[in-house]
Amino acid sequence: MSMLDTNLVDADLHPIDAVESVAQAKDWSFDRLNDDRIALTVTGLWRTYSLTLAWSAADETLRLICTFEMDPPKARRGMLYDLLNRVNDSVWCGCFSYWTEQKMMVWRYGLLLSGGQTVGPEQIERLMHDAVSAAERFYPAFQLVAWGNTPPAQAIHIAIAETYGRA
Repeated sequence: MSMLDTNLVDADLHPIDAVESVAQAKDWSFDRLNDDRIALTVTGLWRTYSLTLAWSAADETLRLICTFEMDPPKARRGMLYDLLNRVNDSVWCGCFSYWTEQKMMVWRYGLLLSGGQTVGPEQIERLMHDAVSAAERFYPAFQLVAWGNTPPAQAIHIAIAETYGRA
């Protein structure tokens, strides 16, 4: 069992405490906003992403959002929403939405921990990895539709095409 694992085996560990422990072990930059919320930044290939994890005791859900700024021209937003539908049809865990007022693209996911279930370090790492991976995977398609005048049906192929070999 790794040191990270041994620090998180306490069943009474608050989910955000568990996230903080993982962030500390990974030496990630984070800010504990309150008892039930933590914010992290992760640098990807395309940009830096903001991740926020929040615990909701009312519905026993650990919520994750991964955001990045995006302010497409108003004339392209209809095409962007078309692309969002196509993107969300191709993913099963989580979904994207566009927050117009905040000018942000958002990846959302909720981990249900009902009945006193606990979250482990592997789950936390996977949640954050999957969020950043989704943002990285679809970022070029969002850019092509928003600023490259590429039709959504064509742009989605950038994200779903498999890459072979290395450059």
